[in-house]
Amino acid sequence: MKKLAIIGSGDLGQQIAYYAVQDRQFKIEGFFDDLKNTDNLVNQIPVLGGIKDIFSVFEQGRFDELLIGIGYKHMALRSDLYTRFQNIIPFARLIHSSCSIDQSSIIKEGVVIYPGCIIDHHVTIEPNVLINIGCCIAHDTQIGMNSFLSPRVAVAGFVSIGPNCILGINATIIDNIRIAKQTQIGGGAVVIKHIEASGLYVGNPVKFIR
Repeated sequence: MKKLAIIGSGDLGQQIAYYAVQDRQFKIEGFFDDLKNTDNLVNQIPVLGGIKDIFSVFEQGRFDELLIGIGYKHMALRSDLYTRFQNIIPFARLIHSSCSIDQSSIIKEGVVIYPGCIIDHHVTIEPNVLINIGCCIAHDTQIGMNSFLSPRVAVAGFVSIGPNCILGINATIIDNIRIAKQTQIGGGAVVIKHIEASGLYVGNPVKFIR
């Protein structure tokens, strides 16, 4: 069983650690967190150091693969961390066994998919994406890298979501939609037209807020 390390020991990092162990996919070696020191245990899991320590700990053979457990409030940091360590340290893929994943889908490194998700045929999920509980992504859709999907997001077919996007809980994206990079869609929002400009969009149908 591969040894996994997680950047971030907050709620999201702890959830990822729980699913990795509960689903018997990884052994958790520890967290990296600049706000904790190595004397700390988080849910009985050690803190291995800060971000500056990741490469040296990897060289020591302490862990095999890495995941980023930093949430939607720190999207720039999520992106920066992936860019910093890609092609240097292997990133894991954590896909809960309760998910339905079509064999034609492409799920790249660093992706975390929580329980109960459905990924239809010819879906592409780019690196370092987190897909929360109960999301449904229909055929021929692409989710851009570093994006974050909240619980029960529904994405129809032939949708293209740019990198660094946040989709709020219960958001719905109808078919054949393009969403620009660095866009945030509010909870319960419904997207029925292309979103060409980055920003925050809320409502049914969505309207640009800022």
